[in-house]
Amino acid sequence: MKKDRLKKIGSVVFKITAGFVGLLCVFIISVRLGLWGHIPTSTDIQELSQYEASEIYDTNNELIGKFYLSNRQPIAYSEIPQHVIDALIATEDVRFYDHNGIDIKSLFRVLFKTILLQDASSGGGSTITQQLAKNLFSRKDYGIFTLPVVKTKEMIVARRLEKNYSKTEILELYSNTVPFSGNTYGIESAALKYFNKKTSELTPTEAATLIGTLKATYTYDPKRFPKQNIKRRNTVLHQMHKYGFLTDAEYKNNLQDSLKLDFGHYDEQRGLAPYFREEVRNTMLAWCKENSTKDTPYNLYTSGLKIYTTLDKTLQQYAEESMKEHLQKLQKTFEEEFGKNAPWLSNKTLIASVVKKTQAYKKLKAKDLSEKAIMDSLSVKKKMWWYGSKGNKEVVASTIDSVQHYLKFLNAGMLAIDPHSGAVKSWVGGVNFEHFKYDHVKKSKRQVGSTFKPIVYTTALEQGVAPCDYFSAREVEYENMEGWSPSNSGNIDEKYLNYSLKTALSKSINTVSVKVLEEAGIGNTIALAKKLGITSTLPKVPSLALGTAELSIYEMAGAYAAYVNDSKPVSPYYLLKVENKKGELLEEFDHTNDTVQPAFSERTRQIMVELLQSVVNTGTASRMRNTYGLQNDLGGKTGTTQSNKDAWFVSVMPKLVTVTWVGNDDHRIGFKTTRTGQGANAALPIAAKLLQKINKDTTFNAITKAQFKNPSATVAEMLDCAPTKRDGFFKRLFTNPDKKKKSNFKTKN
Repeated sequence: MKKDRLKKIGSVVFKITAGFVGLLCVFIISVRLGLWGHIPTSTDIQELSQYEASEIYDTNNELIGKFYLSNRQPIAYSEIPQHVIDALIATEDVRFYDHNGIDIKSLFRVLFKTILLQDASSGGGSTITQQLAKNLFSRKDYGIFTLPVVKTKEMIVARRLEKNYSKTEILELYSNTVPFSGNTYGIESAALKYFNKKTSELTPTEAATLIGTLKATYTYDPKRFPKQNIKRRNTVLHQMHKYGFLTDAEYKNNLQDSLKLDFGHYDEQRGLAPYFREEVRNTMLAWCKENSTKDTPYNLYTSGLKIYTTLDKTLQQYAEESMKEHLQKLQKTFEEEFGKNAPWLSNKTLIASVVKKTQAYKKLKAKDLSEKAIMDSLSVKKKMWWYGSKGNKEVVASTIDSVQHYLKFLNAGMLAIDPHSGAVKSWVGGVNFEHFKYDHVKKSKRQVGSTFKPIVYTTALEQGVAPCDYFSAREVEYENMEGWSPSNSGNIDEKYLNYSLKTALSKSINTVSVKVLEEAGIGNTIALAKKLGITSTLPKVPSLALGTAELSIYEMAGAYAAYVNDSKPVSPYYLLKVENKKGELLEEFDHTNDTVQPAFSERTRQIMVELLQSVVNTGTASRMRNTYGLQNDLGGKTGTTQSNKDAWFVSVMPKLVTVTWVGNDDHRIGFKTTRTGQGANAALPIAAKLLQKINKDTTFNAITKAQFKNPSATVAEMLDCAPTKRDGFFKRLFTNPDKKKKSNFKTKN
């Protein structure tokens, strides 16, 4: 009787087992047949194509940024150190070299320990090859059948991978596709992100740190949870020691290492040269569209393009540092001068006008809410992050508070180019790309102030005015210009003193500049500006002499280059060549332009170089010498616009032209005082600090030690005159110095 019962039980167990095995076989066959969706074939596997980030390189082939949907940067197996492979195998798949894609022993361990005994510490059963299958081919949702379906699919794909690729090739594919935190894929991208170094440079401890995150990329993120990461890293080191990849001494030494992260930012919001990278991005999006064909489509975010530019990574770093150092101090002074009466605090009309431009206001307005209801809603305080010159901070504030906060910040733009080719060497578009997206190098156009005067003086020289011609500094009321009467600022003797052209430019005397424009002719001046590459519309009014024209930094840099480039302007450029992901040349950009003609004579050029140097040596930019101790061959021009809204400085060296602007993005807010807002104080220090930094770096000796050529004997003789000349006795006797002279502005053309 007992035997019969056992026999029946055995029969039932057998039938259940057979049924289960049968159902399992049917299930596996259904998966293989594609009833649960397509399974990559051997052909698909042989033609693996992963999205690859496009990379931007500087003039020295240094990586400065990426464009990606997923941050990938594939490398060859030969570039991966053995200790990275050892850490991976010891932690993820110790029998990797012994199985054919599926580790049966691990599967049974998972079945009995993890599933039946609920032992979470037993680990997973997926091999590196199965994980690769998951990385390469995304999972789909099948409801309650999701886990068995996707696991079966991955096993099938793993077997196919093992048939088509060697173990080394599988490790290479895995290393290049495995996901790390922060939308980062592949060991190379992770190494650059967390340690700012290539995979080949990783230490065993750093390798263990990264491999350790694979168990749970968020939980063990080194940035978010350093303590948990170190604990997990030590587990990886233990596994490496356990399986003979580390000696006792190596294991003990590595355990003592602290977690030292060095983030290399390549995202669009942060990192080096974000405004420049955005400019390159827009240009390359157009390039991809123009050059894509049906057979060879190009996608900036997935095609793995290599984009080579003229930017100098080190010079860019120095430029950004110089801007930040100066703006921190200037911002503090700017706010202190206004105090409680600052426009962003007290000007209700200004604040309201900016609030109405916010998305928050527009959304509420679209709901037909009353103005009071909208403002009440925008006055509700909540937690948010605010930008500050010393870093971001969390605050409790309203939308209106936020508008007022951001209204107060000064912004800046700076462009440095090679004046002989136009190659861009540094590009600083603003103070912080994450919070201030607007690029002040190429997009922004602001009044240029006295930085336009050299163009006026150049035109006058071309029209026959001599550098030793003298002009009265006396203020004039121009009756045919509705009584317009330009005045001077600073220590200028207007009563009886006449200034030579050289001295007038060095001291930036407004009254003289207008008189020089009379001699040059407004039409002639505008024509010369166009020859110099300025395409913006210039006002045909006498105030042009004082820089009322609104121009971009980009235009100004190309125009000023003519003074050290044989009188020829340049068009700033930044693209050198584009390669595909295999390193094959797709396009090399030719920027040579032999058709550009000199905009003015060589004699005028030599005179202007001497005049620009006098601005630095004895004029409005003399603090380059006195305050910053710069001894380089250097010319320049400061600029300050009406109501101290814009501060400019242009630095001219034989091999580098740098244009700098500082001001508030809202035109209605200027500096409180000329002392703080003048170009010599607000903009010049950024260029000075940059020059100080590159002077200390011997890499830039070719730039910093370059010298202007001496002027010809003829030009030297033309410049040999006293800086000023007093009016004669009788003229002084019959002139009332306190009465404005009245005259008509001469319109030559």
